[in-house]
Amino acid sequence: MPSHARHVRGRRCAVTLANSASMKDGKDWYAWHGPYTDPGSPLARRLRLVQQHIAAWLDERPGGPVSVVSMCAGQGHDILAVLASRPDARRVSATLIEYEPRNVVAARAMAEGHDTVTVAQADAGDLASYRQAVPADLVIMAGVLGNISDADVHTTIQALPQLCAADATVIWTRTRRAPDLTPAVRGWLAEAGFAEEAFTAPDDVLFSVGVHRFTGTPQQLGSGKIFQFIA
Repeated sequence: MPSHARHVRGRRCAVTLANSASMKDGKDWYAWHGPYTDPGSPLARRLRLVQQHIAAWLDERPGGPVSVVSMCAGQGHDILAVLASRPDARRVSATLIEYEPRNVVAARAMAEGHDTVTVAQADAGDLASYRQAVPADLVIMAGVLGNISDADVHTTIQALPQLCAADATVIWTRTRRAPDLTPAVRGWLAEAGFAEEAFTAPDDVLFSVGVHRFTGTPQQLGSGKIFQFIA
């Protein structure tokens, strides 16, 4: 089995990082990662906060295998950097799904040496992309909800029970640029069966990061599109 398509035995464990947009949408999603090199940039600050939540989540669930799905995560800096720093990384089997080809190459290079990591090119807005990755114990939606329509945000949140295992956690990000949709996002998550555990909205930047725990009943994975990138 090639290094970009591996899974661990036992409980299904996967990390899926996906991007459903490319330069055809008017934005270079490879160049978009540039601000990560500036530690003081809002994007780098948001990344560190997401990484902290991922690391804390793993610390709270020591021992056995866990599954993680990260939607539209580009080059995989959030989950892959955390795994690179942990002695227990092998218990997390990661499937990175990224639409932009150069980001796929970058993610595969970053994942080199992690034999539980899979990198594939796919559309995170299509439920078919998650067939081998769910139900997941952690769903990461970093950089997703701010690049799709408000209607698609609602649809995506409603679909989360199809991606989540029982007692799963969701880590999400969203800009608070006016009109601020984060109050609606938090309400929609509650309606979908998620209890809020953390919400960080720094005063000096527009990003926000939320952490919600799934208290509902997992649903069978369906089919069809749940969102389309518009930014």
